[in-house]
Amino acid sequence: MKAGNLWDIFCRVIDNYGDVGVCWRLAADLAARGEQVRLWLDDPSALGWMAPDGTPGVTVKRWNDSLQPGDLSVGDVLIEAFGCEVDAGFLAACAQQAADTGHQSVWLNLEYLSAEAFVERCHGLPSPVLAGPAKGLRKYFFYPGFTPATGGLLREADLAVRQASFDREAWLRRLAIPFQGERLVSLFCYEPTALPALLEQLAADEQPTRLLVTPGRATAAVQACLACMNSTHAEWKAQDRLKFTYLPALSQLDYDALLWSCDLNFVRGEDSLVRALWAGKPFVWQIYQQSDNAHQAKLDAFLDHLQAPPSLRTFHQVWNGLSQAALPQPNLTEWQRSVSSARALQLQDDDLVTKIIRFVRKNR
Repeated sequence: MKAGNLWDIFCRVIDNYGDVGVCWRLAADLAARGEQVRLWLDDPSALGWMAPDGTPGVTVKRWNDSLQPGDLSVGDVLIEAFGCEVDAGFLAACAQQAADTGHQSVWLNLEYLSAEAFVERCHGLPSPVLAGPAKGLRKYFFYPGFTPATGGLLREADLAVRQASFDREAWLRRLAIPFQGERLVSLFCYEPTALPALLEQLAADEQPTRLLVTPGRATAAVQACLACMNSTHAEWKAQDRLKFTYLPALSQLDYDALLWSCDLNFVRGEDSLVRALWAGKPFVWQIYQQSDNAHQAKLDAFLDHLQAPPSLRTFHQVWNGLSQAALPQPNLTEWQRSVSSARALQLQDDDLVTKIIRFVRKNR
């Protein structure tokens, strides 16, 4: 497969920070390597702030409930992100092309990120389609992951250069973030039950902290928590060692810079977890909660991979509502060693786009 072929990436928006974030980074990285990408989204609105300038080589197309006949030209690669179920009409066009030419598009089901053992076993497995408009076609499971036997992690070719040349104070000034040498902590979360404990812990610490709160659910959670604490804890109103800055919606480049700027990062979901790892700073991950508690095994597997020290493991368990223990004090020196080691190991592996291009070429 030569560079410059056409990739179709389909994504249904459930959480616009995560699914769109992953798919946009994937599309932009492919385009940076000379590929042409059509990114099909049922709701592209988040890209207005996430990637306001777009990027050459990526065309964003609105994915309605049914594609129009003029949209049914078939590319060389079809990526079905997170089991989003591509329209029957598009799959029928893929099947027709395969019948006419004897070659089908390489069809990949891009799965969710996990450090669990099954990822290595399932990565790259074919799945023949036995019924429906795509009958006779074949798709493959492509699993991002943390080991060489998986699909790897998204990592742009220029990431190391951008990070090495990053000017923290200039970036903080550009975003009008007050900074007087205090500890900076970023907060991107859902509604963790341990949030009041974290705020009390930071406020009681001798080291001043500025909490940089991302918009949306994190801001709403913090403001609700503060309203409750201010009405029930008179002493809370007197504390002055914890300051708050509520951030605007950040582009992906600025979110990367936020993580590079902070001494501790709280992240959630998949995309920000990977970016926190590349930032190389201590971080705490709030995993997306699942009703069957499957998230607990997924979190434990990641902490095992990270070789998380006991304090970091316990903090994650409490932060994710999986333990009723008291929230431990962060040990940033110990956590830094764990993250730095995991990051260095991950950098020895190829990135996801390198692996996905190699996989497609092999299976054309």
